[in-house]
Formats: sequence, structure tokens, C-alpha cells
Amino acid sequence: MSRGAAADPLPVWLLAGPTGVGKSEWALQLAESAPIEIVSVDSALVYRGLDIGSAKPARGLRERIAHHLIDICDPAESYSAGRFLADALAAIPAIHARGRVPLLVGGTMLYFRALLHGLAPLPEATPDLRRKIDERAAREGWIALHAELALCDPAAAARINSSDAQRIQRALEVCYASGRPISELQLHTVSPLAGMPVRAWALIPSDRAQLHRHLEKRFHAMMAQGFLEEVRALHERADLHARHSSMRAVGYRQLWAHLEGEYELQEAIRRSVSATRQLAKRQLTWLRREHAFESLDAQDSHTRASWIGDAQSALRELGL
Repeated sequence: MSRGAAADPLPVWLLAGPTGVGKSEWALQLAESAPIEIVSVDSALVYRGLDIGSAKPARGLRERIAHHLIDICDPAESYSAGRFLADALAAIPAIHARGRVPLLVGGTMLYFRALLHGLAPLPEATPDLRRKIDERAAREGWIALHAELALCDPAAAARINSSDAQRIQRALEVCYASGRPISELQLHTVSPLAGMPVRAWALIPSDRAQLHRHLEKRFHAMMAQGFLEEVRALHERADLHARHSSMRAVGYRQLWAHLEGEYELQEAIRRSVSATRQLAKRQLTWLRREHAFESLDAQDSHTRASWIGDAQSALRELGL
């Protein structure tokens, strides 16, 4: 179907949800029968070599159905929300130019926040400052640093979990480098999607206990697929260390610590499953507070079929 010169602008669609809820399955089922391309909103999928533990779509599937922002950097590189935003904002018009709709799918809520609300111009982190914070965390613990963040930026501390090392570190870096709270700098930002027709859905599990069981089962399946060997190969790289953002991903962090001799494998597995559940909880908390998303029952097959049907109808109305 062709679109006339006066046709409505093509939309941008967002599909978010906690880890393990089935976002990829929903997106792929729609992509099988609709002119969409998938843009990953995931801070682990960007890294080459993080395959099993990130539940990365198989290469053959990615060759058959267009995916973007997967395997775009080395694990020793730093990938930030700012870099994601630049990459996503380059992918969206390119997809539109092909007469297709971008479906941005994932669970990295910081990236969704950047899309929906924009990013404040924050000071760049320096390796020296980051190292000093890491050294303090090793001595005092991240809970102590979270308490310090609560003093210099109460608003940021209120929305950052006391175990979320990466976000605590970044908020403290901004406080130290700029002398201003990150929450203050983020107040007056504008969405880079402003002016585009945007629709956003959140996959929310109606049965949290069922999700938790699935997450544990999925992690054990990853171990059977060779997750430990994947982390061991990364651990053997001379240029890769625990402080790299890629190795802070859930599962990778705990298995890396096991390989460093910090605890036994069964303890690493227990901690990984627990951390995965905590991640899902944080993601759901963020989604409940973000009113841009329309909630869908992730565990109801009828809801999925209805969503796919509605999406197909919307695309037909656009002449696609």
C-alpha cells in the first residue's frame, strides 16, 4: 500500500516491561505480520559477546527480522544513555524512510526516560573520579554511598535503589563534578520525540509469583546453555574488568565474582536469581510511575492477540 504526500507522519512505538516478561516474543509476533523494525532498548544487548546472559535474539532471527542497536560495541567500551539516545534518534528516521514503523523494545528504563523526557546536559565522568567512588564503595559499601547521595541529592536518592551501584555512582559523579544535584539538572528537559506521534505500552505481569518462577527457571536454562563459559571467556580478557559497565549486568556481575573467588557457584546462582527479581521489581516500580505507558497483561494470550490486531489495524490506517 502506498502513502500519499499528505499522509500522516509515521509513529514511534514503545514496548517496555520487566525482564523476562515476554517483550521480545510480543514484538517478534507482531513483526512477523506487520511492517515494523525492532529497536532494542537494552543496556546489555548493545555489547558483543554478551549473548546467553542477556537473552540476545539469535543471529538468524535478527537477519530475518530487522533489529537495531544490538552488538554495536565492545564490552570494554562505555555505553551511556546519551549514546543510546543518539543511536535511537538516528535509527528512527531511517526506519520511517523505509516506510516502516520503529518499535522500541526493552527494559532499560533509563533509556526510555531519555526518550520520553530528554537528557540533561550532564558533566562527563572522569576515570579518576569514577575510580575514587569505586574504591570508596569497596571500603564502605554502596549503601553508605547511597546515604551520602541522600544528603546531596534527596530526590535522586529517593528514586534510586540502595543496591543500584551504577546509578548511585553516576548521581554522585554529577554532584561532585558540577556541584549541583542530578535531579535539579534533569528538571528542565524536553523529549526528543516531541512532535512525533508516540504510543507506548507496558507489559505488566498479573501474577508476580509466576514471573519470579519463570525468572529462576530461565536463569538455570541459561546456565545449561553455557552462561558460565561465556562469562569465563570475558573474564580471561586482559582489557576487561569488573568495573566495566558491561560486567555490571545482572548475572554477569555475580558469575564474574564467582570466577574471582568471592563465592561458590551455587551462591553466585542464588545471588543472580535474587538480583534478577530485584531488577524486575525496580522496572515495575518505574513503569507504575510513568504515565505515558498503557498497561497490558503480559501473561494473557488474549491480550497479546488483541494488541497485535490493534497494531495491524493502526498500520493499515496509515497506508502500510
